[in-house]
Amino acid sequence: MRETISRTMADRMGWFWMIFEPLAIIGVMVSVRGLFMSGRHIAGADYVAWMVVGLMGFMLFRENMMRSIGAIEANRGLFAYRQVKPVDPVLVRCFLEGMLKSLIFILFITIGSLLKFELMPDYPFGAMMDWLSLWALGWGMGLTLSVLGDLVPEIGKVTRILNLPLLLLSGVIFPVLYVPHQYREYLLMNPIVHGLESMRMNFFSGYHTIDGIDMTYLWFWALALISLGLILHTRFRDQLKAH
Repeated sequence: MRETISRTMADRMGWFWMIFEPLAIIGVMVSVRGLFMSGRHIAGADYVAWMVVGLMGFMLFRENMMRSIGAIEANRGLFAYRQVKPVDPVLVRCFLEGMLKSLIFILFITIGSLLKFELMPDYPFGAMMDWLSLWALGWGMGLTLSVLGDLVPEIGKVTRILNLPLLLLSGVIFPVLYVPHQYREYLLMNPIVHGLESMRMNFFSGYHTIDGIDMTYLWFWALALISLGLILHTRFRDQLKAH
């Protein structure tokens, strides 16, 4: 309850920015594509709907990662209670961010469907599993960086700087089919690409992407990061409380 009130009510414009940010990015990219790339259609999917799915999936991962970095410092006063551990605020923030992003995504799907943007997934169960997979990946990254960012503050700063390159390298704005063949194997090293492309294929049955998309690879990263994060929290628990 404390995190929910802080996230949604501390700033009277909180809900507005959560909805306006993806809308603004989509608006800018649609304008850029219309001006410089002659059209906004992607084979098998409407460009706006394609962008919404990719952007919301990326923001789910990003917010879980970024909000976790400051979770321990922001809740340090609660560690006076023995039952509260440093991992608790991180888990709560990741859960809250996932729920908020899910609610906003459902809102986008509903509004998009009313505006005839075909945002209803063709394979709902697969799309939901991909959404949960990206959530798990962000959860794992958040758990890991929450410890590293608290022990070494520079890590948090570097992570914030890497947000934009990660956006560009995850196939959020431009289709990965545009990437030359010799570079695709390097692009596929990014687990976010697998999650976003798989989710787009489940949303749009006619959409095709590059070969090599494998959700097992994403889950390998997700489970490895969750395990590493929990190990780090166990190892540095006392240090995080006293830091």
